[in-house]
Amino acid sequence: MKTPRLTDTHALTRNRARAMALPAPALFLHEDILAEIKERLIEVNRTFTKLAIVTGFPDLWRKAFPDAHIVADEEVLALEPGTYDLVIHAMALHWANDPVGQIIQCKRALQADGLFLAAFFGGQTLHELRACLAEAEAAVTGGLSPRVLPMGEIRDLGGLLQRAGFALPVADSFIRTVHYRDIWHLMTDLRAMGEASALDARPRRPTRRTMFEDAADRYARGFGVEGGRIAASFEMVFLTGWSPHESQQKPLRPGSATHRLADALNAPEIILPVTKDET
Repeated sequence: MKTPRLTDTHALTRNRARAMALPAPALFLHEDILAEIKERLIEVNRTFTKLAIVTGFPDLWRKAFPDAHIVADEEVLALEPGTYDLVIHAMALHWANDPVGQIIQCKRALQADGLFLAAFFGGQTLHELRACLAEAEAAVTGGLSPRVLPMGEIRDLGGLLQRAGFALPVADSFIRTVHYRDIWHLMTDLRAMGEASALDARPRRPTRRTMFEDAADRYARGFGVEGGRIAASFEMVFLTGWSPHESQQKPLRPGSATHRLADALNAPEIILPVTKDET
């Protein structure tokens, strides 16, 4: 049986190409992520000499990292095994049909003690739009169609690093809230980002305008802000992991501690009684 796909990769490529052909593509979130990644690399305090970047927007990232090897976020990444000391997966993992496979390929491309850093949209992204479209479609048509990309929750995404075999895995996120005139303005901006729907199961027939008008009204009532505008949330998720190396810190084995926590805190030790269930 054929495995179902989340993303129509041809539609995704088309959406990105259309966005980049605009006089002013909306890449401000990419620019935010780019600045954040540069800050995080400064904090690492290490010089990286062999860098690869996986992205669907090569021009932006090539300008920022002119010496990097830029590869497309295809299902099979054009990365040589054991070659790089830094691999960045930039604003594309949320569209991957096999995100774990993408991360594993990045790990294989790293040298020992190399750094993997991914940035992409998380599960709270566009939760307002998702809710309003679902409510409006159910009210107008009596049905429900996949219209907004389902994205991973931060509590689950960190586990992807462990499944891929990374050491010292860390997952974190922050929310960027953007204000728009109305739902039409938001959807126009999503197309200019290259983030219009590329779901493989998306509706192929034109949608009734009355449904979008209903969604616009729900959005304005439920998520309106001062000045008559609406708020849209974008959750930026970061995954960080290191290719294993013997020099890295390792957790102690349970029961191997040589000092008591009470001594370190200069506090009396309280021994809890043992219950029947614990014997």
